[in-house]
Amino acid sequence: MLLHGVKYNDFDIQNGDTLEADAFGDRQFDAVVANPPFSADWTAADKFNNDDRFSKAGVLAPRSKADYAFILHSLYHLNNEGTMAIVLPHGVLFRGAAEGKIRQTIIEKNYLDAVIGLPANLFYGTSTIILVFKKNRTTRDVLFIDASNEFEKGKNQNNLSEENITKIIETYRNRQDVDKYAHVASIEEIKENDYNLNIPRYVD
Repeated sequence: MLLHGVKYNDFDIQNGDTLEADAFGDRQFDAVVANPPFSADWTAADKFNNDDRFSKAGVLAPRSKADYAFILHSLYHLNNEGTMAIVLPHGVLFRGAAEGKIRQTIIEKNYLDAVIGLPANLFYGTSTIILVFKKNRTTRDVLFIDASNEFEKGKNQNNLSEENITKIIETYRNRQDVDKYAHVASIEEIKENDYNLNIPRYVD
């Protein structure tokens, strides 16, 4: 944000473990943008079963993978009219056990708006996705975008060109099927796939 000219005085910077000690209390926001540490450890302590951020899911994210803890934490701070985008590893789309139960709960609550697959090595040594959430959705579907094959190859790290970014944004806005690139999946289709969100199941 500093690079985009937002003045430092406009920041409210908090430093700490946001899962263990939530600095935001009950505050909710119009926009939530998050890039949490991928598959980090966390305590998953019993006290969090009574924490409003996590309790409605009925199960806690596993100790060895806090990805869904970060999702639930971020959703808690998203207001009913807001939009949330969070960068995560591919595993959140299909891992089972507790993560599968949380994923199913989020989908059934109709919070998940889009799944965007990104090219490999945008971040060093890993493949990533963006999940987009909204709480006050009027349709029961999920847009899948497979943008993994369109990028500018770099020596050590790949990049998205302005053209690549524009295509993702326009596809998201139009919310229509695009051959080999995007698919709007109904909730019934997702249920048939046992709430597995792995992108090739929906975008061939």
